[in-house]
Amino acid sequence: MSAMSDSIQRFSTVLRQLREARGWSQEQLAERADLNRSYLGEVERGHAIPSLATVSKLAGALEIRLSSLIAQCERC
Repeated sequence: MSAMSDSIQRFSTVLRQLREARGWSQEQLAERADLNRSYLGEVERGHAIPSLATVSKLAGALEIRLSSLIAQCERC
């Protein structure tokens, strides 16, 4: 697995874990982040690579710092 695909997989795993820990559906997180639910599903499955702006929206919706979200991906 390449470093890029490994990073994408770690991000998608962390994102899903954070969402589920809050008891939110994909639809709820997508609404909070002002994203399309279908797109969020693609991100969570590692099929779409989110932009930095999108990652920032997701961190805001999850009420965590962007740096914290990235750090969690590095520890995963």
